[in-house]
Amino acid sequence: MVQGGGMTDLARYADWTRWLGERARGDLDVRVVWVGGSAATGGYDDWSDLDVDVLCTPGTSHRVYDDLVAASGRDFAPSDVWELPLSTWPDGRQCFVNLQERPGLLAEPTRLIDLHVSDLSDEHRHVDVRRHGRPIVLHDPDALLVLRPDDADLQASELALALEQVRQRRVTGEWLVMRALRRGHVAEALDLYLRFPLAGVVRLLRAEHCPWRHDYGLRYLAEDLGPSLADRVHALIPGDLEACARACFAWLDELLQEPGSSSGPGPSASTP
Repeated sequence: MVQGGGMTDLARYADWTRWLGERARGDLDVRVVWVGGSAATGGYDDWSDLDVDVLCTPGTSHRVYDDLVAASGRDFAPSDVWELPLSTWPDGRQCFVNLQERPGLLAEPTRLIDLHVSDLSDEHRHVDVRRHGRPIVLHDPDALLVLRPDDADLQASELALALEQVRQRRVTGEWLVMRALRRGHVAEALDLYLRFPLAGVVRLLRAEHCPWRHDYGLRYLAEDLGPSLADRVHALIPGDLEACARACFAWLDELLQEPGSSSGPGPSASTP
C-alpha cells in the first residue's frame, strides 16, 4: 500500500476523514480513498479545502457518490453542496461540500470538501507525484494505488501542441485584446487578456520550469515557478481584485434573490 504523504496537518478535517474511512470500510465497492490537492503537493494552509479521490468497482461510482453525498448530508448537515453536472466526468461524479455557512468570508479556517468519485481504472489509480503530490491514503486494502510518472511521450506531445498554440495565437490574441479595449469593451478585454497573453506567458514559464504541470494555469505559481517569477506574473494582474470580487458577489446575490430566479436563493442577506 502507498503510505501517507508528508507532514500535512489535517486536524480540522479529522472528523470528516475518519467518517469517510468508516464509510469506505463498510462498502465493498469503495476500493481506494486518498487525499490529494495542496495537502499532497504543498501550499496547504488555513484556507485550503480537502481534495478527496474515491475509486470504486467499475460501474458503481454513481451509486457510491449518491450514498456518500446523502450520508454526508445526514451526518454533517452541510450548509451548501455544489454538484458538477453529470456530463463533467465520463466515469464518475464530483461535488464541493461546504461545512461552513460562508467559507468565502475567511472568518475561520476553511472546512470545504472537494469530493471526486470515479470508477477504478489504471488511469485513475496511477498517480504522478510530480503533478499531484504524494497522496495521503485513507483506504487501500488491496494496494491498488500506484505512484508512477505519467507517460513521458504523451506529456511531451501535449506540451509541444500547447506551445505551438501559444506561438500561433500571439498575433491574433493581441488584436482581440486591443480591439476590445479600443471599442471600450473592458470586460471582454479582461477575459481575452487572461486567456491570451497572460495564459501564454504562464504556459511558457511552466514549460521551462515545471513541464509536468504545464497545464496547471495560474495555480501553484510560487510552488512551480518560484517566488520571483510568481511575483512577476502577479504584477500583471490588473486592478483591486478583492474589491471587485466582493462587489461582484454581492451583485450576484442580489440577482439570485430576485423573484423568479431559476437558480434559487444565494447566501442569506443577513449573513455578514
